Amino acid sequence: MAKDPTQPEADGTAGRRMRPCPVCSKLSTPQDYPFCSDRCAKVDLNRWLSGSYGIPVVELDDLPDADDQP
Repeated sequence: MAKDPTQPEADGTAGRRMRPCPVCSKLSTPQDYPFCSDRCAKVDLNRWLSGSYGIPVVELDDLPDADDQP
């Protein structure tokens, strides 16, 4: 019988597919998912906290209103 990937494993982690680490592209580990190690998790956190990452924003003030168009 196939295992349900949403059910926790014996160590308490969910059965997830191994994916590439977003920092170094090595395969992720269940302990540090989605990263391959604690080091890569800390590197990613540092990038967020230092402002290296950003979420793109569309300024709505610059777009014309639908009411203004003929």
